[in-house]
Amino acid sequence: FCYFVSRYPADVYKRSKIHSVLDWHHSNLRRGPTTIVRNTVLAPVLGRPLNPEAAAEGEKFLSASLSKIESVWLKGNGRFLLGGNQPSIADLSLVCDIMQLELLGETERNRLLGPYKEVQQWIENTRNATNPHFDEVHKILMKAKEKLQNPRLKGANNEGGESDMKRTLHSRI
Repeated sequence: FCYFVSRYPADVYKRSKIHSVLDWHHSNLRRGPTTIVRNTVLAPVLGRPLNPEAAAEGEKFLSASLSKIESVWLKGNGRFLLGGNQPSIADLSLVCDIMQLELLGETERNRLLGPYKEVQQWIENTRNATNPHFDEVHKILMKAKEKLQNPRLKGANNEGGESDMKRTLHSRI
C-alpha cells in the first residue's frame, strides 16, 4: 500500500543497515499483517472462507516482529529505525505493512498493537515526518476501511452479484 520514494544514505555502513532491516522485513514482519488481514476481513470480500488458523499464525509472526522492532531496530537515540533522525525507506516500508491493520478496525488493531508503545510512537513519528504524503498514499486504505466497517456497504451487491467492496479492491490491486 505504500509507494514512497526515499534516498538511501551515501554512507555504505548506514545503507547496509537499511538493507538488513529490509531483508528481515520481507521474511518476518510482512507475513504478519498480510496474513491476518487476508484471512479475516478480506476473505469474505474476495469470496473466500475465513481462515482463523492462518490468521492466528499471522498474529504470531506479527507479535514476534513487533517485539524485534522494539528490542532491536528502534534502539538508539533517534525517532526512527536504526536510531535515525529522519525516516528511511526501511521505516516507510515497515510502517506501510503495519498500516494494513487499519482494516481490522480499532478494537482489533489496538489489541494487536497495544502492547507495543514504541512501535505506535514510531508509526506516528513516520506519519508526521512524511505528511501530507503519508495520508495521501494511505487514502485508498482508509476508504477500504470505511467500507469494511459500514455494515450496509459490506454486503451490498451490484447487479452482477459482485460486492461493491470486492469490485473496489480488484480495481485497486
